[in-house]
Amino acid sequence: MSVLRPYLQLVRPANVATSLADVLAGYAIAGLAAPRALPWLLLSTACLYAGGIVLNDFFDRELDAVERPERPIPSGRVSARQAAALGATLLTTGLVAGYLASPEAGGVAAAIVVAVLLYDSWGKHQRLLGPVNMGLCRGLNLCLGMAAVPGTIGAHWPVAILPVAYIAGVTMVSRGEVSGGRRGVAMTALALVAAVLVALGGISALAKGSVIWPFVLLGVLSWRVLRAFLRALADPSPPVIRAAVRTGVLSLVLVDGVLAAAYADMIYSLAVLLTALLAGWLARQFAVT
Repeated sequence: MSVLRPYLQLVRPANVATSLADVLAGYAIAGLAAPRALPWLLLSTACLYAGGIVLNDFFDRELDAVERPERPIPSGRVSARQAAALGATLLTTGLVAGYLASPEAGGVAAAIVVAVLLYDSWGKHQRLLGPVNMGLCRGLNLCLGMAAVPGTIGAHWPVAILPVAYIAGVTMVSRGEVSGGRRGVAMTALALVAAVLVALGGISALAKGSVIWPFVLLGVLSWRVLRAFLRALADPSPPVIRAAVRTGVLSLVLVDGVLAAAYADMIYSLAVLLTALLAGWLARQFAVT
């Protein structure tokens, strides 16, 4: 385990676990049909997300040598060549798994690869486009689950805007993890997250099954993220920013849980929320940021 630990730290398993919830929520929007495709979709998202995280650290290795020397690559526990090979292998595996699920899912997986590479190599350095680029990766991830059933994306693509906006807000705040943030940025991020919560309220009101359960999950989500982002607005210091980002990343599972409850039922949404327990446990073992 000690040999594998640096690679697991590089992959950030807790973040990968949250990607499973995206696909499960998208699969609920698709009507829980085509069960044969679901295992391939879950494998695809896990590999695509993990590959993106690894390559992000590969491209950031010189900056991390100054700001975060404890990370696996700058500390020398994983070489840059090993990280590049691991990231490329994971992205390729995720792409193949997507095509094995369905041709449409393969196309979405290819779009995710492009979005990931764009963000890792260029997008994250752009003040405005960077957060949107990161959010697009998560929006496409939700579409990956929808792609289990052809035509679902065409009918429900506006729902994918929600994770785009939510993660864009989280990403905006995350830029203050090292040197502190700015209140204007925190205010914009808070507005994005609040808009997503309002939109989820509208979707919950139109739920196919119980209306109460989606609103219960939405209440928990709102309590978690609004409290964390309001703290970051009041005190944009690095420790508070890191706590807000950690809460925001892990709470994306609750966003997916609300969607799953609205489009499927309470039991299925609980299955989606199990990924939150997995992510929470992994977050105690490995860094989220």
